[in-house]
Amino acid sequence: MHLNPYGADAVLLAVNLATRPAHTPEELAERCEESGVESRLVRERQVTAADLAAVRTALDEWLQVVDAADEQTRVDLVNAMLAKYTEHPRLTNHAGDGWHMHYRPDDVPVGRLVATLISTGTALHLAGRGITRLGRCATEGCDNVYADLSRTGRQRYCTPACANRDAVRRHRARSADA
Repeated sequence: MHLNPYGADAVLLAVNLATRPAHTPEELAERCEESGVESRLVRERQVTAADLAAVRTALDEWLQVVDAADEQTRVDLVNAMLAKYTEHPRLTNHAGDGWHMHYRPDDVPVGRLVATLISTGTALHLAGRGITRLGRCATEGCDNVYADLSRTGRQRYCTPACANRDAVRRHRARSADA
């Protein structure tokens, strides 16, 4: 069975790229490699400045999804990304390693590939885990994003370190009031 790269890994790639933006095509290639999401396809292609620009545009659109004020706006923004970056789903065995779904043609530039992964992965993440499962860190002064993959769906922080910092801050505030 071939596991599909759309979903949690693609959303985590978006979080990674939004939190630590790639500044060069080489950095974008490295991030895609680190994530494992379609890394073979990235290795086979030359990542260009145009790819980097396309990913930045997709991430700007994705951050609007993260920051959406309500569910309907979030859904509308994800649907706009899907309309822009994906095509009808189809089965493919392009690499000879098993049949799986694709939401794009096989031969697209890396920028379009990453944008398709992010938009489709986000849609699957929100539909499967819950429409509120993206957000900004609740720690004051931290603007990082997170994708809530927790069992309970109550994640509010980008990292355990931010959660701990905020807990210490709240504890000290309570101690000072007492």
